[in-house]
Amino acid sequence: MAEHEALPWQPYPELSDNARIERAQTFLAEIATRRSCRAFSDRPVPREVIEAALRAAGSAPSGANRQPWHFCAIAGAEAKATIRVAAEEEERHFYAGRAPGAWLDAVRPLGTHADKPFLETAPWLIAVFARRLADDEAVPRNYYVTESVGIATGILLATLHAAGIATLVHTPRPMRFLNRVCRRPEGEKALMLIVAGHPAAEAMTPAAGSMKKPLEEISSWL
Repeated sequence: MAEHEALPWQPYPELSDNARIERAQTFLAEIATRRSCRAFSDRPVPREVIEAALRAAGSAPSGANRQPWHFCAIAGAEAKATIRVAAEEEERHFYAGRAPGAWLDAVRPLGTHADKPFLETAPWLIAVFARRLADDEAVPRNYYVTESVGIATGILLATLHAAGIATLVHTPRPMRFLNRVCRRPEGEKALMLIVAGHPAAEAMTPAAGSMKKPLEEISSWL
């Protein structure tokens, strides 16, 4: 007898193999158009879009279903300005000597640099935090934290893309300032910032960003 409560499986719609292939290929065609945007307009994005994307992220599987994530959605001008100042300071140190030469060579085709005006211009920033410890005193530790938060963030990005929202994953190092700005406990680790909004009229995307490895390089079949 099972030692846990269980619910009936909610069946997926009954589809033919051809219909499943078509759905998968349709999603592939849409998600393959996602690009990182580094020039945003200040055109508003409804809060309901962000809420739906966060709910989708919160549906992700996680180690022991601990759901070890926290997403801080930031729209306030003062908070965004504070984040930009702190992020650009870390980025200047990074590009001026903290970053190894091999890393700088790797990102050079993408045209990245220390100036991050999009952190203020875009209508939304979403700070992604990983929670190593839970509120459960009986089982205080979370499991597979990085993997779980990574899956949830991928769903978040896919949902925003499906809603026609441009995104950028920004990872200044270190990011302890995000705990302060977002009023998150020291035990949480800021993993990344998701910039979300509409692309600026003059937005460009580096050609190198569209060069994805072919299937035979990223998969094997046994």
